[in-house]
Amino acid sequence: MCELPAWLPPLVLLQDYHGDWGSYLDALYDGFSKDFLGQRPKFRGKRTGLKRHPVVQGKEATFWHFIQEGPVEEDRIPDLRRCERIRWVRAIMEHEADPSIKSWTEERGSSRRVHLWHEEAEYLAVLDEREEYVLPWTAYTVTQEHRKQKLRKRYERWRKS
Repeated sequence: MCELPAWLPPLVLLQDYHGDWGSYLDALYDGFSKDFLGQRPKFRGKRTGLKRHPVVQGKEATFWHFIQEGPVEEDRIPDLRRCERIRWVRAIMEHEADPSIKSWTEERGSSRRVHLWHEEAEYLAVLDEREEYVLPWTAYTVTQEHRKQKLRKRYERWRKS
């Protein structure tokens, strides 16, 4: 990986919590709460909402989508790379104009998905843009070359449209 921009928060590491998953989960949720439940960010002038349901262990669905992976909602499992970067979502939203961020929008059915990809940091945040607000949808690392190629093609297709 390259040198990361100074505006990206430090990783939240499990080892800093002595491998205690419960304490780590609390710390992750605390960071998420500060970023999305307290002083909520705006994105392109719109307020930020959250996908709240299903609420699991008292935590909103958006939180779980930031730290877990898997196609079946009730079978998703924690991904430590996602967990470590939970504080990056808001920072990337707030720095969309930074030249290191590739930003594009794709229509998916009735949804408008905004993709914010920091290619060097190998991290993608996806937002669902609604009429009056924006929902942070998911965020994850992109480390496999074939996935990076696919994102590059999608970005270039959008730029040419």
